[in-house]
Amino acid sequence: MVPAILASAGLIGCVGYAIVGVSHASRPLERVSLAVLGVALTGLALWSAPLLLQVYGGLARVVLGPRQDPELAQRVRHLAQTRAETIVSSAAEIRRIGRDLHDGAQARLVAMGMALGAAEDLLDTDPEATRKLLAEAREASGKALAELRALVSGVHPPVLADRGLVDAIRALALDSVPRVEVTAESIGRPPAPAESVAYFAVSELLANVTKHAGARQAWIEIRYRQGMLAICVTDDGQGGADPGRGTGLRGIERRLAAFDGVLALSSPPGGPTVVQLEIPCELS
Repeated sequence: MVPAILASAGLIGCVGYAIVGVSHASRPLERVSLAVLGVALTGLALWSAPLLLQVYGGLARVVLGPRQDPELAQRVRHLAQTRAETIVSSAAEIRRIGRDLHDGAQARLVAMGMALGAAEDLLDTDPEATRKLLAEAREASGKALAELRALVSGVHPPVLADRGLVDAIRALALDSVPRVEVTAESIGRPPAPAESVAYFAVSELLANVTKHAGARQAWIEIRYRQGMLAICVTDDGQGGADPGRGTGLRGIERRLAAFDGVLALSSPPGGPTVVQLEIPCELS
């Protein structure tokens, strides 16, 4: 707007100069010429002001408008993709939990209720059958409790909530078939979502070591540097791990991507396999 105003002001100044010239002109022809010039400049100023404003607006959009940053555009596309994958993965996980509840604990609780009802009917007439039904109900309740605990542990393990990431990973290492050595710095606790995704990533990696690597030894190193939680899982197995072969690595990558984290894999044939996880987060 400033250039347009300045241009219009310049034209109006010319008009004023022309008017002053008319008042000081001595000859009639000069007065007429200056008057015509003043009228022409006035019309030109009125006509050109909107045009100059449009030109200024276009220049402002070019100079001040958003610039196309390839790196930023790539990051936006990456975040959109990982967001969509996270939503799909979360929906699938919710459906899995629903199926586990319906087919497992819920079915056992229904069977237990039916057994208790039958025991109630036979309590006075057949005590021996009543005892058998009560034993079946007790066994069903134990299995239902175990399934519920396993389900809760799959959602958010109590050891992770109570003792934090490092101790939860140490507990995973104790239950692992190949011997696992855990080396960890004394760090604070990451936010609960980041802590959970790191725990389940390590759990999946240790499951891969047990099922596919044929390893005798594994090592886990946990450290925190400059806002980055880094976990390295190494095994002395046969190597050849490939995310495209359905070993759970793609799922780990998707979960990490939701936190802007990354997974780096080195697994030459013959081993060793080294998986590096990095999750940006702040520790409490």
